[in-house]
Amino acid sequence: MRYLARYLSYAFLVVSFGSLSAPSQEQAAQQSPAEREQFLLKASVMRHKTLGKGVTSSERATLSDGKYEHDAHVQAIDEQKASFATSRGTELNFKDTYKFNIAAYRLDRILKLNMTPASVERKVAGKTSAVTWWVDDVLMDELQRHNKKLEPPDQENWNNQMYVVRVFDQLIYNTDRNLGNLLIDKQWRLWMIDHTLAFRLMTKLQNEKNLAKCDRHLLANLRTLDEDKLMEQLRPYLNKAEVKAILARRDLIVQFFEKEIAQKGEGAVLYDLASRQ
Repeated sequence: MRYLARYLSYAFLVVSFGSLSAPSQEQAAQQSPAEREQFLLKASVMRHKTLGKGVTSSERATLSDGKYEHDAHVQAIDEQKASFATSRGTELNFKDTYKFNIAAYRLDRILKLNMTPASVERKVAGKTSAVTWWVDDVLMDELQRHNKKLEPPDQENWNNQMYVVRVFDQLIYNTDRNLGNLLIDKQWRLWMIDHTLAFRLMTKLQNEKNLAKCDRHLLANLRTLDEDKLMEQLRPYLNKAEVKAILARRDLIVQFFEKEIAQKGEGAVLYDLASRQ
């Protein structure tokens, strides 16, 4: 696919290079998402480099606030077309934009998932970009795990994380989730990255068959979403039509799980995801 190369290049570099010295690793691990946002916004860009051949508007930058350094993924892509031919057919109102990385992170925070790294908007080398926290302690991406046929140490927790990924991708209508943009850290926690091709205007689910189970707290938080809350938190990265589309898909997701609960019982559908805070 046209955009797969940039994701695979990013994932390869995440696994291949360390982003912090040992003292900085410890400091970074103790930071809250809000503190990471401020670091990404305020820290000086010490150096940056393009993420390899075939990567579109994507860089790795090293930032420093004078106390320690940390790397960030920088994406400046911001394309919009009235129509665009894709492998799924012609898409109207096509967007491929860094803004959706920030919107995905903010929606992750609203839903209290902590599965999407902190992402903010700022200028790097004169370009307004999404500057996203470089995920620490990455073992591999899901493509590498799949190719190596490695099994997670806790299969149930792994499955529960994947259920969340599937719900989130249906909610944001992610058209380009691939195994290269699911990162696995040393605690076998999944991290969702690269959402520049999400947040479509479709009001139907992309694939209801991808829904199976749902974290109990995620379902509760989905129910609390409303237009005012989302517009307050996600503007200017999403417009009103994109927010309304989220809510339409939310309604379908909630309806799906309510029907499943009625047919199978709550214990067969809902579960409690292990804390990631």
